[in-house]
Amino acid sequence: MPRYDFRCRACGATFEVNRSMTAAADPAPCPDGHDDTVKLLSTVAVTGRGGPVPAPSGGGGCCGGACGCG
Repeated sequence: MPRYDFRCRACGATFEVNRSMTAAADPAPCPDGHDDTVKLLSTVAVTGRGGPVPAPSGGGGCCGGACGCG
């Protein structure tokens, strides 16, 4: 089940709530009883099993040298 982070505007506490994706936008009361909370944006880390990703051939830089970066 997905976990969502919330912050209480009244006391500043940050807390997590496990709930279904269909209930993701529902309000979540603070553990201290406050109702003025906001859902935070979460970061997701994606990792792979392989080693480093090889650089593209033909120039370098962010776009293969087309913008003059490489």
